[in-house]
Amino acid sequence: MNQVFSLIFAPEFGYSVLRVTTPIMFATLGALISDKAGVMNIALEGIMLISALTGVVFSALTGSSGVGLLAAVLAGGLAGLFLAYCALKLKTDIILSGIALNLMASGGTVFALFLIAGDKGISSSLASKVLPKLTIPGISSIPVLGTMLSGHNVLTYVAFLMVAATFVFLYRTPLGLRIRAVGENPNAAASVGIGVTKIQYLALTLSGMMAGFGGAYMSMGYVSWFSKNMTAGRGFIAMAAEAMGGATPLGSMLTSLLFGFFDALSNTLQLMKIPSEFVNMLPYAATVIGLVLYTVQKTRKERLARESAGAAPAVTGATAGKKE
Repeated sequence: MNQVFSLIFAPEFGYSVLRVTTPIMFATLGALISDKAGVMNIALEGIMLISALTGVVFSALTGSSGVGLLAAVLAGGLAGLFLAYCALKLKTDIILSGIALNLMASGGTVFALFLIAGDKGISSSLASKVLPKLTIPGISSIPVLGTMLSGHNVLTYVAFLMVAATFVFLYRTPLGLRIRAVGENPNAAASVGIGVTKIQYLALTLSGMMAGFGGAYMSMGYVSWFSKNMTAGRGFIAMAAEAMGGATPLGSMLTSLLFGFFDALSNTLQLMKIPSEFVNMLPYAATVIGLVLYTVQKTRKERLARESAGAAPAVTGATAGKKE
C-alpha cells in the first residue's frame, strides 16, 4: 500500500493524469455542446476512431502533423454532420444512428487501414507524424510543478483552453444562447425565429470536431500510430463525465480529470504485481460507480423538488382560508 501511495503522489503521476485526461476532456466537451442543443451524440467513440485514423493517414501522406490534425478535426466534423443528417433529415433514432456509427467505425477503420496501407490492426507501415510537446518557460524549472505541468503534448494545453473557450461560446455569445435555448425549449426557440434544426446540425458538427481533436491526440500524441479500437471506450466515458459534471464546462473538466485519475491509476498499478484484470477494469468501474452516484443524487433532487412543489399549493390554500 505504501508503494501505491508513493506512486500516486509522485510528480510523474500528476503528469500522467493530465496526459490521459486529454482525449476524455475533448470528447466530454463535444458531448456538452450537443447536449446543450438537445441532441445526444452517442457516436463520440466512433468519431474519435475515424479521426484517429484520418490524422495518421494524412500526416503520413503529407509529412505534416498540422495537416494530419486539421484532417482529423474535419473528419470528426463530417462524421457529426452525417449523424445530424441521419437523425434530423432522415428522422432516424439518434441513439440507434450513433450506435450504428460506432459499429461502422470500429470495423470500418480497420478495413480502411488495410486498403490504404495493407496493415492489419495497427498502422505499422505508415510513417505518421506526432504533434509537438511544449515546454513552458519558467514553470519547467520548478521542481514538482514543472514535472507535472510542463512538457505535455500541445493538444493537452489546447484541451484546457477549450474548456474556457466552450464556456465563453455557450454563455457569452448569441450563438451559444441560441444553442441553449434550443436545448431547453425548442418550441419556444422556434417561436422567436430560431432555426432549431440548423442549430442542432451545427451543434452535432461542433461536437464531432471536438471529438476529432480527441481522436487526433490518441494517434498523434498519446501514441504515434493507429490501432484497432484504440479509443477503448473513452467516448462513452466522456458521456458519463459530461452528465456527472452537471452539463457545465467546469464540471465536465473536473469529472474528466477524475476519470483521467483512475485511468492513470490503472496504468501505474500495472507496474506492481496486481492482476491485470483488476487493473484494466478500474476506469470502467469508476465510470459505473460515478453514474450510480450521479443518478442517486439527481433522483433525490427531483424528489425534493416535487415535494416542494406539491407543498406550495397546500400552504397557499391554508393561508387563503385563514384570510377569509
